[in-house]
Amino acid sequence: MTAYGSILATMKAQKPFSCTYSGLYREVCAHTLGRKNGREQVLVFQYAGESSKGLPPEGEWRCMPVVGIENFHELDGPWRTGTRQGNPQTCVDDVDFEVFG
Repeated sequence: MTAYGSILATMKAQKPFSCTYSGLYREVCAHTLGRKNGREQVLVFQYAGESSKGLPPEGEWRCMPVVGIENFHELDGPWRTGTRQGNPQTCVDDVDFEVFG
């Protein structure tokens, strides 16, 4: 299965996944999957792992090009989300699937 298909499956099951992105280990829940300017992208809520910018204890929203996601593994555990503070997402223009939480 492609990374895109694996991410979509976790979204439908509302399951978290781990991956390596930009060489860093991350634990995330995907919320919006689709394309921006023709490139597959995913908006995730990262709640654990590493980040080049640091990760607040409450977690943070991240936009990731799907092509950069490696070492994908579905995780057992609760679905997690964060507050978007009324800001619409700009990570994905052409939405294929979205989970509201």
